[in-house]
Amino acid sequence: MRGLKLSDALGSGFSCNGNNVAYLAGSSGPLNAYGLDGKQLSKIPIQARPGPSISSSYTSSLGFTIQSAVLPTAYPYILFKGITTFGWPTGYWFFHGVIDKLKHLIGSKSSQAMVLNAMGHDKGDGNITFEQETNKICFNPPHDPLLPRKVEAFQRTTKKLGGILFMAKYRSTSVHLLGGCNASSDFSNGVCSPNGKVFDPEAPGLVHQGLYVCDASLIPCSVGVNPCLTIATAAEHVSKHIVKDILKYNSQNCTDFVSKVVDHNPYKETHDNLKSKETSYASVKETMRGYIGGMPCTASLIMKINLQNRNNNDVSSRFTRKTHQTLKGKVGGYLVFRAIEKDKMHIIDGEVDMFEVDCRTPYTRYFHYRLLLAASSGSRYVLEGKKIMNPFPFALNSWNETTTLYVTFKRVAGEEGLNLKGELRISMMDLLKSLFSLEGNVKGRFIDLFSSNLLRTYVLQIPYQSNKEYLTDSSDYSSYPESTFHRLKTEDGCNISCLQWSCDQSKWNLKEEKQPILLLNGHSTESFFLPTEPNDLIRTLLAEGREVWLLQSRLHVSLPSNNFTIEDIGRYDIPSVIDKIREFHCSNIKVHVVAHCVGGLSIHIALLGGHISPTQIASLCCTNSSMFFKVTTLATVKMWLPLIPISMALLGENKILPLLETSRSKASLRHRLLIAIARWLPRYERCTCDECEVFSGIFGNAFWHQNVTPTMHHWLNKQSTTNIPLAAFPHLRKICKSGFIVDSNGNNSYLIHPERMAVSTLYVSGGRSLLVTPETTFLANNYVKMHQPGFRHERVVVDGYGHSDLLIGEESFKEVFPHILSHIRLCEEGENVVRISEGKKYGKEALEWMADPYQGYGGSQSCWFLTLIFVALLAFFLVSVL
Repeated sequence: MRGLKLSDALGSGFSCNGNNVAYLAGSSGPLNAYGLDGKQLSKIPIQARPGPSISSSYTSSLGFTIQSAVLPTAYPYILFKGITTFGWPTGYWFFHGVIDKLKHLIGSKSSQAMVLNAMGHDKGDGNITFEQETNKICFNPPHDPLLPRKVEAFQRTTKKLGGILFMAKYRSTSVHLLGGCNASSDFSNGVCSPNGKVFDPEAPGLVHQGLYVCDASLIPCSVGVNPCLTIATAAEHVSKHIVKDILKYNSQNCTDFVSKVVDHNPYKETHDNLKSKETSYASVKETMRGYIGGMPCTASLIMKINLQNRNNNDVSSRFTRKTHQTLKGKVGGYLVFRAIEKDKMHIIDGEVDMFEVDCRTPYTRYFHYRLLLAASSGSRYVLEGKKIMNPFPFALNSWNETTTLYVTFKRVAGEEGLNLKGELRISMMDLLKSLFSLEGNVKGRFIDLFSSNLLRTYVLQIPYQSNKEYLTDSSDYSSYPESTFHRLKTEDGCNISCLQWSCDQSKWNLKEEKQPILLLNGHSTESFFLPTEPNDLIRTLLAEGREVWLLQSRLHVSLPSNNFTIEDIGRYDIPSVIDKIREFHCSNIKVHVVAHCVGGLSIHIALLGGHISPTQIASLCCTNSSMFFKVTTLATVKMWLPLIPISMALLGENKILPLLETSRSKASLRHRLLIAIARWLPRYERCTCDECEVFSGIFGNAFWHQNVTPTMHHWLNKQSTTNIPLAAFPHLRKICKSGFIVDSNGNNSYLIHPERMAVSTLYVSGGRSLLVTPETTFLANNYVKMHQPGFRHERVVVDGYGHSDLLIGEESFKEVFPHILSHIRLCEEGENVVRISEGKKYGKEALEWMADPYQGYGGSQSCWFLTLIFVALLAFFLVSVL
């Protein structure tokens, strides 16, 4: 049922050891074969008491043995009379059973009776099958050629002792069960080898490593006598080979058992350790329901949490110490997922880790589940789940985070592909049931540790470590490629710059020169030029033989401006750098553009505003940006409230906010006040770095800390993002409120010109929404498909990524950059233009009915109402202060 591949001989070759059971009643002889109840036991002396269960034995030369047995008083022996038996001699045998039972009930002395059991040799051809439709086990007994002789022997005994013989209706009975997992030389005739190793039918000649049969089920025939010693001998034989196999396995894996025996009484040490591990646990039952891949699923789990013995009862240090006691354990139970398997999928191996801590996210705790499931179809699956607990203000997200499990459901490697995602939740009623079903002798300690971790995460918000304690040495990274610095002056007189990385394209033996690539950063942060990372996008593009240009606009920290809008970047800065590239090469060269966040807004303003021509663009790739801009709930609330106008009034004429902690002493009182307020604004993920906290308070988290290296995190906050030019915030607020690009006055001046988007596009979103949601790229992809169907348009959602970690993440070069490189390569190979017939064009009506498969997927949710109250109170406080 649970998916283990076994021989087809499983359940066949079954033997009952030639057993036949009979019941002799109504005898006038002193059989003394009734058991005693409590009252009789104290009155009857030992020598007069009936014997044990098997009181006598007779072996016939006909090839079988008959044994008599004492019938326990509590046994419902009326079952032997008239219900599951037939009587001999025929006649009044049914009424005899009823009369005898009445005598027994009223305390009258009933006639003598005893149980008879015959053992012999049957054919060993019985079988056991399982009917999944009815959930029943069906047993077909083996053929018994000696049955007539056994019946005759029973009848002769009855004649001598007197009384009536009750015979079982079934020719064989299950007293001594043998076979079913018969030992054989190969898997076609048996389930296991003579040494008990279970055959693997999918790999002839091989066995399932570590799986043995060592009981009566491997004995392939009847033995004719009580098989107790035969079973023990077979078990000892298999056990001897188990020990040999273990020693051989450990010798191959260099395991030294001798070195572990350091005590002259190792048994006592091992016994004590096992006893300690076995008793120091808490068992938790949990039932979660939800949808995986849009299909209903129910998980019934039993978690056994092992608690280490630590003599630390200092309550004051419980919330201050950096280390924490882990709550790890094993998981059992099953999964009901009818859309995939009609039967239950049983957990054959499961692990859980409660309150796991990652050095990159010291404030965040993780619940990790990993379950290996086996189904009756033979398939095996892996379910991995995660609960993520972030210290949001006032613990607003605590219920949702602690009761929601984000899961992925896959087939094991090597089988047909299946990769589903979804969520499972535990209801309030099921949570109460889990609390009441808590078992184990350390229940109180488990509840104490569990509640302490929740208190430390959501209420006290105490980190376990600091990010800077995990900095890695970056000295082994190769030196960054040299670049050429270009100063530019825009049409409106603003000084900007760009960096150029040239590549020796001659060594690539190219038939024609590859087109250059222009990179556009987001707001105030560097996403491409990352000296600490060995595989940033610039190094990746250079390794591909590309020429790279990086724009440092008036939004860049090296050239911060006090008075500008995002519209100015698209109107002046981007045309200037494209003119510089065309001047460097030739006037008809095309440029690939890769833009992030505000850079993506700017390039769309430049195109849809007519400031650059689509004929100048070879392809366009935007990460978490497009002509649309949909942000998360928390960011939306912050944009709708008057926080930005208040901040602008608070800053005065100087709109550049210093971030470095060392430079704040020189900042004005207004700037220091805004920095102090930013620390209190809610965000999804907390950080121990002060600069990161301020940046996240103003914008919201730009990346999931778990995705970036500590070295990258330190460089970004201490060396790269030193200032934030906030002059563009009012324009950004209007774009966020509208949901799409508008001019600085809030007018829709760009989406009305879709004919200017005649360019191939790739829109990339993070699957785990943090600042900008996947709806941004979904709407953009529909927009260009509808208005420019003749070009290649793609959209990718990368699981597990948020915002800027799409470009600065540790694994971005594996999971994100290949999509960008593939898009550029296809466009250069002439596959950017898609030739389609009129009947296959995307229609407006069809696109309106399309649904985003990633809607709400993996996003960070927060309570609208409570968040609104919190931020409204904060805004009221700011107004009062001013």
